[in-house]
Amino acid sequence: MNRSFWRAGHTPTLFSAFLYFDLSFMVWYLLGPLQVQIAGDLHLTTQQRGLMVATPILAGAILRLVMGVVVDRIGAKHAGLIGQVIVIAALLTAWQVGFSTLTGALTLGLFLGVAGASFAVALPLASRWYPPEHQGTAMGIAGAGNSGTVLAALFAPLLAVAFGWQNVFGLACIPLVITLIVYALNAKDAPGAAPKKKLADYLAVLGEKDAWWFMFFYAITFGGFSGFASALPGYFHDQFGFDARTAGLYTAACVLAGSVMRPIGGVLADKVGGTKSLLVVYTATALLIALAGFNVGGSAGAVTLFIAAMLCLGAGNGAVFQLVPQRFGKEIGVMTGLIGMAGGVGGFALAASLGAIKQATGDYATGLWLFACIAALGWMSLAGVKQRWRSDWTVAAARV
Repeated sequence: MNRSFWRAGHTPTLFSAFLYFDLSFMVWYLLGPLQVQIAGDLHLTTQQRGLMVATPILAGAILRLVMGVVVDRIGAKHAGLIGQVIVIAALLTAWQVGFSTLTGALTLGLFLGVAGASFAVALPLASRWYPPEHQGTAMGIAGAGNSGTVLAALFAPLLAVAFGWQNVFGLACIPLVITLIVYALNAKDAPGAAPKKKLADYLAVLGEKDAWWFMFFYAITFGGFSGFASALPGYFHDQFGFDARTAGLYTAACVLAGSVMRPIGGVLADKVGGTKSLLVVYTATALLIALAGFNVGGSAGAVTLFIAAMLCLGAGNGAVFQLVPQRFGKEIGVMTGLIGMAGGVGGFALAASLGAIKQATGDYATGLWLFACIAALGWMSLAGVKQRWRSDWTVAAARV
């Protein structure tokens, strides 16, 4: 990163996008680190607990597509303001009214999905200020807001022990309101933003093979990151008998690794090429998760393997979005929504299936090995399309 990057865009907007994304991810993920306490009070099975933590991911996935349309209609800044108000209102309701059934938890999860949809706002809000040669870095910085999951993993279990898990929802509103004010005062839509599109334009993008490839590749990288971030507290609790606090700390270490690597992954992809980065990511992820399925090294080994895997997945998230503007520069808002949706669907499938497989088999190994196979499939698929990408793309082909 050099001085030309900071001169090229709008730093207050980049910071606002990061902060908005960071706090949105914190509350989007909130049910994950609270799952042990909530499941205990609501008497949920392992499968029900998995569904509870996976629901915000799926809701966020679907709403990202909706938010992408809203961004193109009213602008990223205004779309973000609306989303933040909805999330704050939902958390305040959960704090004051509460819930005592799985249905209530799932309902809250649906509203927290609006926070997950912030992905479709923050990335185009930041990236549209920057030229193509800096968009990987800009989107990586804005996308590093997924570090909000670290805040939730670190503090939510501790606050739940001190004040009760229901009060955590009210406490979360404090930083959200501060973020809303900062965002409203500092964020700006880039001049000359993409023109409004019709429904046919969105359908046209889905007619492109590359759109589906990007969705698949991101379903693995971000799906892996978000799915494991939500599932790991329960995994550490079930597999090694950790209490909620300890499971949260180990999960925070894993999530921090992936969050830090996202912007670094964007920078590396700018330098060595997105496809090269992703090929390494898929190879390493498949090996690391497969080893985790064999329970190599006990609890210490599992934490080490998941930290390394999350580093890889974080780098992969940055690499995917280094490639997207090169292929779909004019449709970045639409593609951000579509790809983000695919990533969320991948995260939902991973988190929900790990819980279901654990309940059915009594162990997490089969679920982990299945994800390792999917990562290997990602490598094979990318290896098959990279030559066509390099020959067909006309924008920044040297960095593909």
